[in-house]
Amino acid sequence: MMTEIVFLIEDDVDGGYTARALGESIFTQAEDIETLREMLRDAVRCHFPNEQMRPKAIRLHIVRDEVIVS
Repeated sequence: MMTEIVFLIEDDVDGGYTARALGESIFTQAEDIETLREMLRDAVRCHFPNEQMRPKAIRLHIVRDEVIVS
């Protein structure tokens, strides 16, 4: 049983956010972080229909590129 699943969260070029699971074939996107959290919960439930096999925690690894002009 998996205790945790990790998602890489990035800014979408068209606005909002994308989320990709590390080690699983799960991808979703949303316009804001709160909606993304709901979408991730739903995606994990769908990907792991058996509650016994479902990860107990969803970890978000938020990556944000920032450019500073000197």
